[in-house]
Amino acid sequence: MPNSQQEWEKIADNFNAKWQFPNCIGAVDGKHVALKAPANSGSMYFNYKQFHSIVLMAVVDACYKIIMFDVGVNGRHSDAGVFASSHMSSALEDNTLHIPPDKPLPGRDVNTPYVIVGDEAFPLNAM
Repeated sequence: MPNSQQEWEKIADNFNAKWQFPNCIGAVDGKHVALKAPANSGSMYFNYKQFHSIVLMAVVDACYKIIMFDVGVNGRHSDAGVFASSHMSSALEDNTLHIPPDKPLPGRDVNTPYVIVGDEAFPLNAM
């Protein structure tokens, strides 16, 4: 996991160079990992895809390298629910990840926050 503002800025620079997405410091998604249902767990691990699973939630850099992850929430939870209850989300809310201060997008003057991109399962949030 990045430990400094400089490391986050390097990730953002890579997103801009590779994907033309400035001020992006990660891409987040969840993956259901199939498993045999634990004894007496009922439907706790049964997901919307119709199998038992735990969820691996990960944030990757521009080259798909995992930079943060959380694993183990039972599969019946949505990606947004898993992320909201994760240590990653708590660290973002508590501002303990050393995310750099807002900076202007290329060719602009207005400061813009850094973002983590995700699909429509994740709510639009300002930290």
